[in-house]
Amino acid sequence: MEGVIEIRWHGRGGQGAATAARLTAEIALGQDKYFQAFPCFRDDGPPRPGEPVVACARFADQPIEMKSEVEHPDVVVLLDPGLLGAAETLEGMPANAVVVVNSDLPPVGLRRKYGLKQFRLYSVPATAIARETTNPPVPTSAMLGAVARVTGLFPVESVIEVVPEDFGKRFGPGVVEGNANAVVRSYEEARGE
Repeated sequence: MEGVIEIRWHGRGGQGAATAARLTAEIALGQDKYFQAFPCFRDDGPPRPGEPVVACARFADQPIEMKSEVEHPDVVVLLDPGLLGAAETLEGMPANAVVVVNSDLPPVGLRRKYGLKQFRLYSVPATAIARETTNPPVPTSAMLGAVARVTGLFPVESVIEVVPEDFGKRFGPGVVEGNANAVVRSYEEARGE
């Protein structure tokens, strides 16, 4: 993956897709990269809890000229495995793109269940990890750890560093520590075919 790296995050309102895109940008900033991160609200503003939501992130070594939504992502991250069956989730992806799914199923099980024949597919039980490490159990941090592992776009240490910087502004030490633990666990537990 060279040039501009594009990541599209799919989730449901309240799962942290927009937060994940913003944290991806903060990680890129820490690596002296150029970046963009933004939610892609489809209708009349922010979604209600449970509604599908999309957030986008880009980063590169040079200034980014694009000002549109991510249409041909290098990486698609699904915070909700139920969204894998939606046609628009994988829309515009090249055949060599990476798909990271929050699921207890291994990639081969996801491939069978959804009839996927292409893409590099990975899964991590992010919700289960979040239930054991964070309160509330939001899969955002766990998915960032998995993305670090399967893409190699940024080191897991960069994710662990950004968690206290970002979450520490809004939450107490217990939440920060739990999210850092979720990053490490998902980094270790992410699996591919």
